[in-house]
Amino acid sequence: MAGSARDGSVQSVERAFDLLEIMARKGGEFSLSELSAATGRPSPSVHRLVRTLVTLGYVRQEASRRYTLAPGLIRLGDSAARQFGTWANPVLTDLVEKVGESANMAILDGSHALYVAQVAGRHSMRMFTEVGRRVPLHSTGVGKALLSQLPDDEVERLLKLSGMSRITDRTITRANILIQELAASRALGYATDQGEQEVGVSCVAIPVPDAPTMTAISFSAPAPRMTPDVVRKAAAALQAASRSLADRFARDRARGE
Repeated sequence: MAGSARDGSVQSVERAFDLLEIMARKGGEFSLSELSAATGRPSPSVHRLVRTLVTLGYVRQEASRRYTLAPGLIRLGDSAARQFGTWANPVLTDLVEKVGESANMAILDGSHALYVAQVAGRHSMRMFTEVGRRVPLHSTGVGKALLSQLPDDEVERLLKLSGMSRITDRTITRANILIQELAASRALGYATDQGEQEVGVSCVAIPVPDAPTMTAISFSAPAPRMTPDVVRKAAAALQAASRSLADRFARDRARGE
């Protein structure tokens, strides 16, 4: 699709991605008039973009003639997530060297957290989760660290989408209680999971600011090894890694501008 160049970019490409991001943020199905209003662009222009995205398999037109995101985006997302995880492996390896426990990276994937990278700890009894696994937000350390980056109304929306099922006898199943815990996590600078996803397993996690997609990193270990001293050490190591990652993201953005 032709487009005019502006500051080294192609406007039609920018507009197509703007459209996809709006659809992803809001979710659901859209009429052309709704997409036109959301983008601030005339309906004929939006229609051309949408028809191109339908042809490419990134948008689907339903029987209602409304539009929604299509499975073609999953292929791109899975590939990007794997590459992002591979890129993060040296950072996670350094974390394991400092603390000894398994280090993980997860991103927000709809109403769940998706593990995209993991480096196993040095101990013979380790964890547990695997790359590519989607886990609930309300019962995991990484999930809480992801939620802590969002306003409370968005947290409530995601929790309604996913539900707050009881996974262990320690799982928080009420949104108002979880929101209180998220406020405490923001003050502390890290989130924890105390056997809420897996019995006998504890986790400490922090958000990664300014990442290309909402991201968190964590340590996980059997609960007896996650003493208060280890939690404090783990949180400090994660915070240093988060700052390093944020600096790299900033440099990458500067090179791309």
